[in-house]
Amino acid sequence: MRLEIGNKVAVLDDVLKGIITNIDGENITIKTDDEMVFIFKSYELVKIEKEQHELTKFSDINNPFLKQKMASPKKKKSAFVKDKNEVILEVDLHINQLIKSTRGLDNYDMLNLQLDTAKRKIEYAINKRISKIVFIHGVGEGVLKTELHYLLNKYPVKYYDASYKKYGLGATEVYVYQNAN
Repeated sequence: MRLEIGNKVAVLDDVLKGIITNIDGENITIKTDDEMVFIFKSYELVKIEKEQHELTKFSDINNPFLKQKMASPKKKKSAFVKDKNEVILEVDLHINQLIKSTRGLDNYDMLNLQLDTAKRKIEYAINKRISKIVFIHGVGEGVLKTELHYLLNKYPVKYYDASYKKYGLGATEVYVYQNAN
């Protein structure tokens, strides 16, 4: 992809969009809609095609770039741990454990990816009759933890902070109620 002056671009690791006003070797100057000027390297930018430019949000779920990012899983997200003859499903929700790169994703997209993973794991545990899950979410600003607890309220579970000794502050343990049948 060749970038030229006048191209509409988005910054991969940010929510900035703008128009290229100058190209000086690898340094590309962009001007945003609110007249702010920034300089980036060419590999930090992605050209926005006409149909992407008209989206209300660069991270629209129909954006092919976003679909590709969400379809490329990185590494193992969860593991089964035996603790005193009890099987516990551990799920690490840190975004770098779920996908290879966060380029092109904003906080909203990352949060939705994390919550979708949590939802799939809860439903898996219910279907496979696994009684305990530990979601490792980290501390941060508490947004993921709050949204995770909101999601958990929709299921037949009880949840509480996981063992501080084993996980630190950033984990929630979930007990899944199982039917007797």
